[in-house]
Amino acid sequence: MPSARRARPEPIYRSAITLGRGLFGFWRLRRRGSGLENLPDSGGAVLAMTHFGYLEFALIEWATWMHNRRRIRFLATKRAFDKPGVGWLLRGMHHIPVDMGRGAEAYAEAVAALRAGELIGVFPEAGVSASFEVRELKTGAVRLAAEAGVPVIPVAVWGGQRLMTKNHPVPFRQRFGVEISYAVGTPITVGTGDDPQSVTEALRVTMQSMVDSLQADYPVDGTGQWWQPRSRGGTAPTPAEAAAADAARALRREQARPTATGAP
Repeated sequence: MPSARRARPEPIYRSAITLGRGLFGFWRLRRRGSGLENLPDSGGAVLAMTHFGYLEFALIEWATWMHNRRRIRFLATKRAFDKPGVGWLLRGMHHIPVDMGRGAEAYAEAVAALRAGELIGVFPEAGVSASFEVRELKTGAVRLAAEAGVPVIPVAVWGGQRLMTKNHPVPFRQRFGVEISYAVGTPITVGTGDDPQSVTEALRVTMQSMVDSLQADYPVDGTGQWWQPRSRGGTAPTPAEAAAADAARALRREQARPTATGAP
C-alpha cells in the first residue's frame, strides 16, 4: 500500500510538477523512455541516477509523475536548502538535506522514508560528471537499500546536459526541442550481507551500459559536440581530465575558505 505521506495531498509538490511541465513544454522537449514499468506503484525503492546535468532530478520527477503519480524525495546538499526560495521549495517537496558534516542524520531520515514506502532519489556519483561518462560511485545508495530492505533501481538520462550543466553555459535558444532519453533499469535486490563495494561497482557498470544504449540510439549526431563523450567522438573532457579539473576546483575552494585565527 502507498505510504501515508504519498496519499496526502501535497500542493507544493504538485505545483512544482506543474511548473516543470510548463517549462519543459515551453522548451518543446521531446521525451522518450523505456523501463517505466520498473518503477513500483507502491513501496520504497532507491533510484540511483546518472548525473550529467543539473535538471535530471526534475526530468525524472516529471516522467515518474506522468507514469504513476509517485513522488520522489531527493537527497540534496544543505547548501541548496540554505538558498532563499529554493530551500522553501525543497522543504515543501519533502526532499532531504544532506549536511556533509552530519551525514548520519540524512542517512537515517532516508532509511525511515524508504521503510515508510517512499521513493528516494540519489545521485551516487556525488556530483555532475563533466565527461558525460558514469564515474566511480559512492556506496550510499546500496547501503540505504540494504538497510531499508528495498531494491535499487538504476536510472539513466541522456540529453539533460544539453539544457543545463556545469562548465558549459547553454544559450537559452539551444534548449528548445532537445531530445531527452531515459531508461529505468531492472530493480536490484541488495542483501544486508552483500558487499557494498561489489554491488556498487556492478551498479556503475549497469548504469554505464544503459547510458551507452541511450547514446547509441540518440537521434542527434553528437560527433564534434561539447555534450558528447570524447570516447564517442565528442569534445567533452575525458574522465581523467574532468577529475583533474574537479580536484583543482576543490583545492581553490578550500584555499578560499577563511581560516580561524587566535589561540586554539
